[in-house]
Amino acid sequence: MPGSRAGGRRNGAGRPTVTTTSEPLVVEFHVAAPPAHAFEVWTTRIATWWPQSHTISGDPASITMAPAVGGRVVETTHDATTYDWGEVATWAPPTRLGLRLRLFIDRDETSEVDIGFAADDAGTRIRLEQAGLDRLGPAGTPRRARVGAAWVSITTHFVVACEAGWAAQT
Repeated sequence: MPGSRAGGRRNGAGRPTVTTTSEPLVVEFHVAAPPAHAFEVWTTRIATWWPQSHTISGDPASITMAPAVGGRVVETTHDATTYDWGEVATWAPPTRLGLRLRLFIDRDETSEVDIGFAADDAGTRIRLEQAGLDRLGPAGTPRRARVGAAWVSITTHFVVACEAGWAAQT
């Protein structure tokens, strides 16, 4: 199983004991804009770039993130229905954002997403690391594959919005 290890120990009954571990899901990409701009677009302009197909309602009026540890990440529909996506775990602009997300999963299946924004000569290197999918047990492996594909789509939209916004400012 990718991302897993099976141990060969035997329990007291002589049957193999399988230990499954899952490495965090990592997505890395680059934007041609400075970290402060990338961080701002990620945290304050989510609804402008987050694909509607990856929201709960499919047509949000807004997606907001309260700018502090413990702040909520909320999707609000046009009829004012709200969906709680999670909360801010780390708020360190413009270099790091940590989230506890439960988008499309039960509250007890929250995963941790850590996003680092590092300056380089051409803009910002962004590293997104999602951990906690292993808590889902057997469902974690297929969910990890779907989540990985979703992040590729989501971050592609982010890059376009971030770079267009920066180009308009310069």
